[in-house]
Amino acid sequence: MKFPYGISDFKEIVTNNYFYCDRTEKIPFLEESKSILFLRPRRFGKSLLLSMLANYYDVALADQFEDIFGNTRIGKNPTKRRNSYFILKWDFSCVDPAGAPAEIRQSLYDHINDRIKAFVAYYKNYIDQDIEINPDNALSSMESLLGAIRNAPHPVYLLIDEYDNFANEVMTGSRKEPGAYESLVYGDGLLQTLFKAVKAAASESLFERTFITGVSPVAMSDITSGYNIAENIYLEPEFNDLCGFCENEIQDAVNRVADSRGMIKKEAAAALEMMRSYYNGYAFSPGAKSNVYNPTLCLYFLKRLEKNRAYPDNMLDANLATDDEKLHYISRLMEGEQLILDLIAEKNSVSVPKLEDRFGIRQMREAGSGDVSFIASFLYYFGILTMAGKTKFGEFRLCVPNLVVQGLYVERIGKMLLPEPQARDAGMFAAKKLYQENDIKPICEFIEKKFFAVFSNRDYRWANELTVKTAFLTLLYNDILYMMDSEAEIEKTFTDLTMIIRPDMRRFEISDILLEFKFVTLKDAGLTGDQAKKMAPQELENVAGMRLKMEEAMTRLGHYGDALERKHGNLRLKRFAVVSLGFERLWAKPYP
Repeated sequence: MKFPYGISDFKEIVTNNYFYCDRTEKIPFLEESKSILFLRPRRFGKSLLLSMLANYYDVALADQFEDIFGNTRIGKNPTKRRNSYFILKWDFSCVDPAGAPAEIRQSLYDHINDRIKAFVAYYKNYIDQDIEINPDNALSSMESLLGAIRNAPHPVYLLIDEYDNFANEVMTGSRKEPGAYESLVYGDGLLQTLFKAVKAAASESLFERTFITGVSPVAMSDITSGYNIAENIYLEPEFNDLCGFCENEIQDAVNRVADSRGMIKKEAAAALEMMRSYYNGYAFSPGAKSNVYNPTLCLYFLKRLEKNRAYPDNMLDANLATDDEKLHYISRLMEGEQLILDLIAEKNSVSVPKLEDRFGIRQMREAGSGDVSFIASFLYYFGILTMAGKTKFGEFRLCVPNLVVQGLYVERIGKMLLPEPQARDAGMFAAKKLYQENDIKPICEFIEKKFFAVFSNRDYRWANELTVKTAFLTLLYNDILYMMDSEAEIEKTFTDLTMIIRPDMRRFEISDILLEFKFVTLKDAGLTGDQAKKMAPQELENVAGMRLKMEEAMTRLGHYGDALERKHGNLRLKRFAVVSLGFERLWAKPYP
């Protein structure tokens, strides 16, 4: 099998027999709207979707329709509008977001001018009138183009890819001019003015149709007065899988790779479970009937599996690692840091009364800066949270979609709590002692010395075993060796922290780890912080409440550990109970 990792050219994929999940049957439903806004996270297949539309509607490709679409669903029953438009495509990810607003403006103008030049060359046999390119003002170039289109036999289908890319980079990036984002979207800002021109062309049916992709509605909300004609379809359940792979498609791909590479059923099942745990879990509509997989990460995994009969060492493709910048941006907002901690500590989910779908940067920075709904909605659009149904109170539940995204949260928390790289390195060295030598003492000592000082000095919402678990998870997280899971569901109960060795890593001499956490407050123990710090390790078990909590933890370890053994089999499972005395001391014991 050939997997089109990094390829977003629809024609190349379908004519060269690359792996492709057919979404062409959605075209008739897309035709019901003239101007569409469709949002999905980065690297989720939006560019391929636009390429599919471009090939379908391009008048210059009419004689190639059967070659391109003959084996697709739409090829069996095409619509009347096929091959009836000039295609003009802009890709705003090509716009350089660095520098002053004037420099960003020129970069955008250069891109639009380049696309108009390419348009003129491509459709030279259809358009007789000359089109003048103004290098200093692409809006003038666009007016010249529209003048020529008025006398041409076909209207334009405008495709805009990543409409908000450079605006988001300006908004969240570390290098930016003060007020740069506002100068792009407000008043006579660059994006505002550009989309006013697009709207005017649409009103004359010169740009008869537009399809706009992006990541979030923030920029579009800020330019609404300039472009208020787009229909938002990204929350509609029938388009939940317009981009992304479905479970049956991934299962079929894994089985085909397994057959071609001579893998046994057990190996194929393990590969599918890895993909399900790390890449599945996205729901973009409250009414979605099933989740979808991240397509870029799936192709990254499948290509490696096909080539080497092995999994990627790092389950997160480096091309998606930049999503950490969005978490960094959120962590700087009021309530942002707390939300990130809550999501990892409390079953990876958050409840909000509504999903914000029309909010601008001023609301994010002012009214929304302390509003969890705004912050959680922002994370949803960037694919760092996803839909998970509704609570019993009718609120939306947003959750961390999978283990690869959980890793981004854990990494960000590590940087928040231990900003010095040397401290994080020392913590990870202590963590290795646990899964390499079954020695829990070094990581406990590190947390007492480093993390507890941070927790004591910050006003977090919770002060219990969740806090301690977060500290351990931050240090122990290692998705190269383990399938890490916080609050893993085992036989209708939830473990605190499990570390199950990846199937492809069982050749190494490391242990599966199960941790159970308990917490005793200083008040309940009848101690001050100074008194707790001065106690010898052997004295901790005699502190009021500590022995009882340890017994509770051991009981749970027995139940959870046995359930894990039944589920996985062939484990080298080591179980540990950890009881925290306030944010001062830890008492840890291995399971008998």
